[in-house]
Amino acid sequence: MIASLAGLLSHVEADRCVIDVNGVGYLVFASTRTISALPNPPELAKVLVETIVREDAILLYGFATTAEREWFRTLTAIQGVGAKVALGLLSTLSPSELISAIASADKASLTRAPGVGGRLADRLLTELRDKAGKMPGGGGGTATAAIIAQGNVGGTIEADALLALAGLGFRRAEAWPIVSRLIAEKEAEATLDGVIRDALKELAK
Repeated sequence: MIASLAGLLSHVEADRCVIDVNGVGYLVFASTRTISALPNPPELAKVLVETIVREDAILLYGFATTAEREWFRTLTAIQGVGAKVALGLLSTLSPSELISAIASADKASLTRAPGVGGRLADRLLTELRDKAGKMPGGGGGTATAAIIAQGNVGGTIEADALLALAGLGFRRAEAWPIVSRLIAEKEAEATLDGVIRDALKELAK
């Protein structure tokens, strides 16, 4: 099984990309969140991978963060949620937003994702209610839960900040070292808005 890919990003589309590893191009499907976090081709890129083997194909799904990959695995284990629907959910909601939606039984947020109707949203809320707090982007402790409620989960803030900065035209390669350092310095006090604001100040220098 392929667990990750690192190579030259040769092609990007809305829901997939091609990563060239030693002359072999791997087609990788991904959420729009992960696609937006990738550098512009042709540049080196690395994605975590979930490999799904079917009778007629071997499919690769790529993720910018471990949290996103773990959520993909959890979502696709639920009846009625295939890989396409799972990627739709992860494109619409970040891991921390999924946790918040499930904890507050926010059916409307779930149905924003393509392919998720009212019945499937109810199933997601029922089956994930006891799991969400233990998923990446969350935790079981009171302190961690308080941080989740404020949206201040380090890994998710990093991914969301990089996504926002990519939308403003900054490459991941130049933004990541700054974002990572800012989050490490602020620790539990880090907020998405604050990290983006401070990163923009440094990137504009």
